[in-house]
Amino acid sequence: QEQLVESGGGLVQAGTSLRLSCTPSGRTVTKHFMAWFRQAPGKEREFVAGIALAGGRTVYSDSVKARFSISRDNAKNTMYLQMNNLNPDDSAVYYCAADTLWSWDVPTTPNPYDLWGQGTRVTVAS
Repeated sequence: QEQLVESGGGLVQAGTSLRLSCTPSGRTVTKHFMAWFRQAPGKEREFVAGIALAGGRTVYSDSVKARFSISRDNAKNTMYLQMNNLNPDDSAVYYCAADTLWSWDVPTTPNPYDLWGQGTRVTVAS
C-alpha cells in the first residue's frame, strides 16, 4: 500500500517562506489528483491547494492563492507546496493527500482523497 510522506515543516517568522514536500513510499498506485490540506487546533481540515496529475491544472483556496504555489516533479514523483509571505494564520499541520479515482476537476474537500500522509507542522511566529 502506498504511503505519502510529508517533510519541510518547521517554525518560521512571519513574512518568510517554506517549501513542503510530499513523497510516496511503498508500492505506488495510480493517482489522478493530489492536494495539500491543513488543520489548525480546534478547526476542521481545510483545502489549501490541489493539482491534477494529468494536465497540471491547479486550484487554490482564496486565503493562499497569491502566496502559495503547488507543483509536482514527475521525475522525482514528488509534490511541493511553496509557501511565501507566511503569517500566523497559516500555522497548522499540513497534510498531503491523493485521490486515486478520476473526477471532472480537482476535489477541494477531504472526502474524495483516499491516501493521506501523517502531516508536517508549520508554525509561524509573529
